[in-house]
Amino acid sequence: MFAKRLFDIVCALLLAVVLLIPFILVALAVKLSSHGPALYWSERVGRRNSTFGMPKFRTMRIDTPAVATHLLSNPDQYLTPIGGVLRKTSLDELPQLWSILVGDMSFVGPRPALFNQYDLIELRTQAGVDSILPGLTGWAQINGRDELSIPEKVKLDAEYLRRRSFLFDIRIMWQTFMKVVRRDGISH
Repeated sequence: MFAKRLFDIVCALLLAVVLLIPFILVALAVKLSSHGPALYWSERVGRRNSTFGMPKFRTMRIDTPAVATHLLSNPDQYLTPIGGVLRKTSLDELPQLWSILVGDMSFVGPRPALFNQYDLIELRTQAGVDSILPGLTGWAQINGRDELSIPEKVKLDAEYLRRRSFLFDIRIMWQTFMKVVRRDGISH
């Protein structure tokens, strides 16, 4: 998978250069609109179930519990003033280019689980999905995202593991781009 790693590095570097100004503007907006750092480092589970820090632009207040957003009883109460906009436009994901550059993530793969999503981690391990790098986007992401049950998510992750190829990755990236443009399935 040397070619995939090379593709990830080249694309991440190009995007980092192209998105430098928006990155700086978003970081300033986050910092000026709410108390706390611009980046939130989320503890995630990666390849072979090792943990790593995954950066995102902070969309939630600093006192938000460390659980998946859909598990919060009222997630909107924790949003920062610009958090909703960052999530709707997926701009909060930009710092993950760092995780791709350092090799913790790829552009395409299963979304990295939170460190405390034990059921998801266990099912992925049983399916062999833990053998690949997590991704900025993935097959489960474009086929339902948070609306999927954990077993459905793992089934799609396992399907990606079986079908993965350069062309399949390009297809997933294109479909992700289209979903972001249409704001289809984007968390609020």
